[in-house]
Amino acid sequence: MDQPNILFIMSDDHAAHAISAYGSRINHTPHIDRLAEGGMRMDNCHCVNSICTPSRANILTGQHSHVNGVQTLADKIDGNRDLLIQKLLKNEGYTTAMVGKWHLGQGEPHDPTGFDFYSVLQGQGPYFDPEMIEQGKKKQYTGYTTEIITDLTLQWLDSRDKDKPFFFCCHHKAPHREWQPSPKYATLFDDRDIPEPETFYDDYSNRSLAAAAAHMRIGRDNKIADVKSLPPTGLDEQGVKKWAYQRYIKDYLRCVQSVDDSVGTLLDYLDASSLTDNTIVIYTSDQGFFLGDHGWYDKRFMYEHSLRMPFLIRWPAQIEAGSVCDEIFTNIDFAPTWLDAIGLDIPKDMQGVSGLPLWQGKTPENWQQSLYYRYWMHTGGGKQYGHNVCAHYGVRTRTHKLIYYYGKSCGTTGSTDDPVTPLWQPEWELFDLVKDPNEMKNVYHDPAYADVVKEMTAELERLQAKYGDTPEH
Repeated sequence: MDQPNILFIMSDDHAAHAISAYGSRINHTPHIDRLAEGGMRMDNCHCVNSICTPSRANILTGQHSHVNGVQTLADKIDGNRDLLIQKLLKNEGYTTAMVGKWHLGQGEPHDPTGFDFYSVLQGQGPYFDPEMIEQGKKKQYTGYTTEIITDLTLQWLDSRDKDKPFFFCCHHKAPHREWQPSPKYATLFDDRDIPEPETFYDDYSNRSLAAAAAHMRIGRDNKIADVKSLPPTGLDEQGVKKWAYQRYIKDYLRCVQSVDDSVGTLLDYLDASSLTDNTIVIYTSDQGFFLGDHGWYDKRFMYEHSLRMPFLIRWPAQIEAGSVCDEIFTNIDFAPTWLDAIGLDIPKDMQGVSGLPLWQGKTPENWQQSLYYRYWMHTGGGKQYGHNVCAHYGVRTRTHKLIYYYGKSCGTTGSTDDPVTPLWQPEWELFDLVKDPNEMKNVYHDPAYADVVKEMTAELERLQAKYGDTPEH
């Protein structure tokens, strides 16, 4: 069989629980769902650093952030490095291209390398009328960015060298903050309220102070640009929170709807071009996102809604339609899996493992039962969007999660009328994911979990040694 094409579609901040194939209670994504219906839904896919730039570097290199050098939003990829998935595929005879969000630096040596063609947003990029960097030169486009990225993808697919297999990255900006929908969906959801998540009124008790210190609370920490206006007068604190949630979540979901349309357009093109059977199509996001969960927006934390990534894949030649995989799979496993899928050896410097057997419905006896996570941006996020999330690392297994917040100070709750003492001591959290899937109760100090603490601590230390990361104290 000919080597398969790879169409890698990635959005930004699209949480799995805003995809109907994952059981969304708040929206319907019929085109993204086509990948689940015709392929596999991976239910235990996670990022190893829940922030945009590092996650993208994790994916392209198959390495953790401390190894590839991209730990925070301020870091940039070294385009001269050989260990980039697009370069490995190009060397194997693939024609390669990227359109959309790059977000790994701009200017030499940080522009996209290893691609035969690229047209990327500058930084995060706007929702409308983007000025793209195309083959090193600026080019102005007019219109809605999601639709422009889709059109450029179709143009490249139509004009590509058809004698070669392709690796194409279609990377959407949406649904990243500040959530500006297209005119097509400007009034979608106007006729109803979006249900609030069950943890919407979380008071952050029974957990570390790091959760209370974060500046991501809906209603309190939103910028006007997030919700597009000041709240109505006369609302109390809870009223403002409820109002802000509806404003935020509806625009977020409207942006998602355009991404779903894009996926449908690309799948229709593959069908019409007789490319479906031998094309691996992947839909994912660079991390998860809090959709009002714990009263938050944004990501960063190792908590489930931020850690979990959607991962839907269709490859008719190899993957059974309608299949589901519950094994642990991470974004450093993407590149090794792609290499394995086309029959290439995985470089020893890649830290991820191949999930090809999982796609084929087989779980290797020695398959990974845990993952290592580290978030480096201690209280960071810039002056405009300082999220005040304490740097931390941890380990997640199928049943438990251990998190260590090691920052010297995680600030205060941010409340102007009720400040709290800054955090000066490290903190531990342990969650029983079976009994407490929403992670509402830290059981680290519960005597009943003493053995679990020992086991999870040992596993954390094992993974740090395996990946060569230095623990903080």
